[in-house]
Amino acid sequence: MRVVAKFGGTSLGSGDRINRAADSVAAAVEDGHEIAVVASAMGSTTDELLDEITFETDDADRAQIVSMGERTSVRMLKAALSARGIDATFLEPGSEEWPIITDEYGEVDVEETQRRAQEVAAEMDGTVPVITGFLAEGPDGSITTLGRGGSDTTAVMMGKYMDADEVVIVTDVEGVMTGDPNVVEGARNVGEISVDELRNLSFRGAEVVAPSALSYKDGGLDVRVVHYQHGDLLSGGTSIEGEFKNLVDLRERPLACLTVAGRAIRNQPGIFNHLSDSLAESEINIDAVASGMDTVTFYIDEEEAERAENILHREVIARDELSSVTVDSPVAVVRVTGGELPNQPGIISEIVNPLAEARIQLNDIITSATSVALFVDWDDREETLELTQDLF
Repeated sequence: MRVVAKFGGTSLGSGDRINRAADSVAAAVEDGHEIAVVASAMGSTTDELLDEITFETDDADRAQIVSMGERTSVRMLKAALSARGIDATFLEPGSEEWPIITDEYGEVDVEETQRRAQEVAAEMDGTVPVITGFLAEGPDGSITTLGRGGSDTTAVMMGKYMDADEVVIVTDVEGVMTGDPNVVEGARNVGEISVDELRNLSFRGAEVVAPSALSYKDGGLDVRVVHYQHGDLLSGGTSIEGEFKNLVDLRERPLACLTVAGRAIRNQPGIFNHLSDSLAESEINIDAVASGMDTVTFYIDEEEAERAENILHREVIARDELSSVTVDSPVAVVRVTGGELPNQPGIISEIVNPLAEARIQLNDIITSATSVALFVDWDDREETLELTQDLF
């Protein structure tokens, strides 16, 4: 099996941890597996280097300085592997075999990077390449970086371009947890999670795998997260399933839009709970929710609109802070989903502008980390779908 193992800063934070990392790589190699290693800077070296740049510097000098953390890590890990009788070599920008190349705009040159990654992969049956994470090489030979979480991006990118079977992210958490173990009691490991779920969590603060890295995962590449103390690269942790797919979808049945108004609803604890619970108790499914300072809007099946209006009206009568409920129907929703959405600055305007130019009234827009939902009048649904599909 061909595996790319990425060791985060914490997992390389001391000599003992570097030894542990080298032991796990050596064990996998001795079992007959092909292993490539991606190494982050030891501990918090990168942050410490950045803190010391208290003078004016250009991007090229800055990249050279912060690269020293990863450059040190690969040398340490290569030496530890050699001490165990493992044939290893470290790769960094400037090396003849260095794989990750960016273009003049700082974006990854996919064709050239893929070609070079295949060349590195061809040598893995006899040696372990130890690759600096986070770093890349510009077309002029300068050092560039892959941005925040760049070591994760290096690992999954290399896994994809080297035709690896699996990428293992070795970090200081035992995979994905049900909650932050430092905050909640009884947090436990999640054995499997979808790439969409994890990407949404990552954009909302979960520091497990960098969102930019997940864009490189395809259906044929397994990605797993394990704790550095686990010691076994080939088992345990959390498996990340699936791949991102761009999809533009029109909901086949019309929706009704029910809006409850009230004084500063957002500042009233429990209001949303009472309203949603009243619908749930009557087995009315909520397709989507939007809120403002003085309103909460529920999108439900149009055929349930009259019943839902009566249910919500009872809540309005029962609570002094609520004023009224109104219904608008039929409403259509076109949803755009895709793992690349968060990496595209201005993507919302690119989606919305064609609708404005076509004089289509956008009643509502709800976004998440990887999706955009467009709510329009039912009669505008086909044109909205066509205009949105043209973008993707």
